[in-house]
Amino acid sequence: MTLADRNIVVTGGAGFIGSWLAETLAEGNEVKVLDNLSPSKIENLQHIRNKIRVIRGDVRNAETVAASLKGTDVVFHEAANVQIQASIEDPRMDSDINIGGTLNVLEACRLHDVNRLVFASSSAIYGDAGRIAISEEQRLNPMSPYAVSKMAGESYVKLYNQLYGMETVSLRYFNVYGPRQNPDSPYSGVISLFIKNMEHGKGLTVFGDGKQTRDFVNVRDVVRANVLAATSKKATGKAINIGTGKSVSLNEMIRILEKISGKSLKVVYKPQREGDIRDSLAGTTLAEELLGFKAKISLKDGLKELLNVRV
Repeated sequence: MTLADRNIVVTGGAGFIGSWLAETLAEGNEVKVLDNLSPSKIENLQHIRNKIRVIRGDVRNAETVAASLKGTDVVFHEAANVQIQASIEDPRMDSDINIGGTLNVLEACRLHDVNRLVFASSSAIYGDAGRIAISEEQRLNPMSPYAVSKMAGESYVKLYNQLYGMETVSLRYFNVYGPRQNPDSPYSGVISLFIKNMEHGKGLTVFGDGKQTRDFVNVRDVVRANVLAATSKKATGKAINIGTGKSVSLNEMIRILEKISGKSLKVVYKPQREGDIRDSLAGTTLAEELLGFKAKISLKDGLKELLNVRV
């Protein structure tokens, strides 16, 4: 199914995932983006500025959120602090954005009778589960304030479905990568950091021994999952993993980058960081059953695109 002729708000819509969502949804819908542009970039939306409305505002401001959501059919709530280390250094900031901001969005949805909310959650809420595919029934074991705040956000989202009858869906993103991911932060996605260093002829920094594994899912697949979550009746009230169902170690990923680029890459290994998860692999059964979603873009193809763009 596709979304058409809807009034849609994307919070954090100038960010990495949010801008791809806004771009996709701008075809055939009225789209508003709510973003404080920190650290998001308005440049992510320049090519569609004539198709959308951008509201510069912060989800921590309840009045701004409420005004922005008036007359809205569907909300994609992407606005968040996504930096684990920053959450460790400043848990209150993380809570204010990820819990307080989410509560503001939910209350605005309730006030304006928004039809559906799709919430961006995270696989970080599982903690370390080993190299097994994680199902949604896995015990949650957050290892950082960021993970705790996403878990709390999910709880609120589910509660609003149960208590107020609001149609809500939480999507537990695994390791999302793709064009527009900001490589300028030392806590950005590892792929965007690697590509940036390759572009500048620098070595790659790995925190840990490189044997840690991740389920890397392309941003275009994540956008498709969001659209499906906004249109699937079976998904209402659920929390669903969004990944590929395949994991790769960082060392293996570096070998793929070397093969694609034809370069021998210097790798520097440093101690593992606080809050980092050792292994992460999405169980995808529920996504297939409830959303009809299966990732289409392989890691190799996704990396080829990034290397063609950035190197």
